[in-house]
Amino acid sequence: MTLDVPPTLDVDPLLDDPKTRIIVCCGAGGVGKTTTAAALGLRAAERGRKVVVLTIDPARRLAQSMGIDSLDNTPRRVKDIEGDGELHAMMLDMKRTFDEIVETHADEDRARAILENPFYQSLSAGFAGTQEYMAMEKLGQLRSRDEWDLIVVDTPPSRSALDFLDAPSRLGSFLDGKFIRVLMAPAKVGGRAGMKFLNVGMSMMTGTLGKLLGGPFLKDVQTFVAAMDTMFGGFRTRADATYRLLQAPGTAFLVVAAPERDALREAAYFVERLAADRMPLAGLVLNRVHGSGAARLSAERALAAAEALTADLPADAADGELPAAEAELSEEHAVPAGNAGPGENLETGGIVDQEGGKEEVRTSPESPSTPELTAGLLRLHAERMQLLAREQRTRDRFTALHPEVAVAEVAALPGDVHDLAGLRDIGDRLASGGRPAGAA
Repeated sequence: MTLDVPPTLDVDPLLDDPKTRIIVCCGAGGVGKTTTAAALGLRAAERGRKVVVLTIDPARRLAQSMGIDSLDNTPRRVKDIEGDGELHAMMLDMKRTFDEIVETHADEDRARAILENPFYQSLSAGFAGTQEYMAMEKLGQLRSRDEWDLIVVDTPPSRSALDFLDAPSRLGSFLDGKFIRVLMAPAKVGGRAGMKFLNVGMSMMTGTLGKLLGGPFLKDVQTFVAAMDTMFGGFRTRADATYRLLQAPGTAFLVVAAPERDALREAAYFVERLAADRMPLAGLVLNRVHGSGAARLSAERALAAAEALTADLPADAADGELPAAEAELSEEHAVPAGNAGPGENLETGGIVDQEGGKEEVRTSPESPSTPELTAGLLRLHAERMQLLAREQRTRDRFTALHPEVAVAEVAALPGDVHDLAGLRDIGDRLASGGRPAGAA
């Protein structure tokens, strides 16, 4: 038994609204955030918006699906877009974005000293929280340029979805924190008396830190701090400004998940965090939802019919389940009339042999019998129905916690999306927001 159906997320009004300027796709890793962001961007562009999609995914599949050789820190226009809009795509290069900040806010000599500093190079390439902070910085840059009327952001594949909101603040606090201020103190104290007094304490502290961190490393940090002196306050200020931008009415968060326990648990945490931080949630996108064309045939009935077949029992041994099960299963796997080619042999155990222009039936002594094949299909169907039941229970738990959250369900696809047609298909499925057949 399932709970009441949650409200349906309608993405088209969200995409069409000119007041919607930023859409942030967030959630756990591996749930289809990048594909969802790209599909939303394409759909918005083909409905007349000028869109840029900012992705953090380094995989080439997104660039290839958009017909672009590669993505980098510069927005690239996507060709073959239908309609009057435009679609641009880019991939965050966190080191290049950090370099741009330095080049923008420091004079030429100081910028060169910072960029060549070993500690800065380590910080900009992989310090904890740098990727999330730079995603926020790049979002702020794109919004300030006012060149696009919609920015779609694919958040970093963090260990936790909450890192996207927390890491920029942590990095900003580090760069503007007490440890950095202490290292900057010698440069700020004026006069010999002040320096003499401070140097006693500083020499003790730096001696200890030198033993812990290594002398060369500490020297690199101090050189970096001295060069960055005038810039530290700006990191925290810009992080705070972008954070406020994410709270603004023109921003919409879409939490992306799969119908799996861990992914939906992470989604529930994120919904609660967005509410606590007063950030606007548009709804939940539930990807890879499975369905069945023969949902009337339950897993129990299918297994009972399979047992009856393999036990070599009469057809009515399962209280009449076998004929009904075969009939319902045949509807799901039926070959439409007219689809069979000329001379095809669809009888039991037969295949077509067209060597020499002849059409003959060849049978194999190892070919499974019709009852065995039917029993195998019934068991596969039972597994599918059990999967559907697990997914439904998982969705019901999320709905019980957050009945107000609108949901769009996207049916599982047989393969990866590799071109614009595939992204359009995802966009159509997102817009319909409906449940796949048999999922209820």
